[in-house]
Amino acid sequence: MASEAEKTFHRFAAFGDTASSGSEMNNKNFSKLCKDCNIMDGKTVTSNSVDIVFSKVKAKNARTITFQQFQEAMKELGQMRFKGKNPDEALAEIFKLMEGKEPATTGVTKPTTAGAVDRLTDTSKYTGTHKERFDQTGKGKGIEGREDKADSSGYVSGYKGTGTYDKKSSK
Repeated sequence: MASEAEKTFHRFAAFGDTASSGSEMNNKNFSKLCKDCNIMDGKTVTSNSVDIVFSKVKAKNARTITFQQFQEAMKELGQMRFKGKNPDEALAEIFKLMEGKEPATTGVTKPTTAGAVDRLTDTSKYTGTHKERFDQTGKGKGIEGREDKADSSGYVSGYKGTGTYDKKSSK
């Protein structure tokens, strides 16, 4: 029974911290274990009582607890949760709640699929100057799509009489 609890302890101790070896657990992961394994019931065992028990069992200036300290904490929480049972029975009940549990990742944002990439690279939806950079098939025009070609005809841009000078002067 304790070996299963120890496996659960190590899984939760290493959760969320890539540098953790899984041999010591911090308060955040201890609270998560109590919540995910339904040790915290909201009436007799609350998040405040879990924090108080964690502070009691840890060393004075430490931030983490070992598995031995974890067992002490579970004994205390077991007596709170299962009143009327002796400490060993309560501890066994707590360990039964912990069996085979893993840290839950509900509500975690999942990465989007390629749909977003497809939507962002669909050239038919481009507007403004970006639209000018692609032809009808969606293939890029290269440098012609990026630069305005300079009109080197000698006329001011937008002049309507382009090419009429030679006709007038030859008469």
